[in-house]
Amino acid sequence: MTVSNSETEIIVEDPSAPPAHSPAVTHTRIVDIVVSLLLLALALVMAFDNWRTGNSWDFAGPQAGYFPFYLSIILAGACIYGIVAAGRGRGGADKPFVTRDQLRRVMQVFVPTLAFCLLTQWLGLYVASFLLVAGFMWKIGRIALWKSLLTSVLFAFIMFATFDLAFDLIMPKGPLEALFGR
Repeated sequence: MTVSNSETEIIVEDPSAPPAHSPAVTHTRIVDIVVSLLLLALALVMAFDNWRTGNSWDFAGPQAGYFPFYLSIILAGACIYGIVAAGRGRGGADKPFVTRDQLRRVMQVFVPTLAFCLLTQWLGLYVASFLLVAGFMWKIGRIALWKSLLTSVLFAFIMFATFDLAFDLIMPKGPLEALFGR
């Protein structure tokens, strides 16, 4: 930990931070164009659907698609502007958007979270939460396995007691809860 000269500023160095020399996976210009194209496609689908629904005034006032239609036209215009601006290279578009090491760190969180969402369907909320918390603590947090397992068991039990027992909420159940008759 490095403390700067100013009393109000503390600089903490993260030993596991990605190195600055990591190669870029993609650049800001490419991401700007891809996101603008995706939003433009969404805007065009919304415009068509709201045009089909009705985007004019009738005797009672605006039809159901009137305001959403014009909002989708504004969104499409903003997307076209974004594509043109990114194509011209404005705003530091050649800067790396994400480096290989940064993407690796993001994927370390994204992949287990996606697996958690999928496993919740088959294992239930509490078992999937146990696995997610234990995995994060052990692998990413580098916390001792026994502490990770103990914390995960306590977390899953507290969630079960809170949601199932105290509030009687319907949560995704798995085979473990079926053993307890829940």
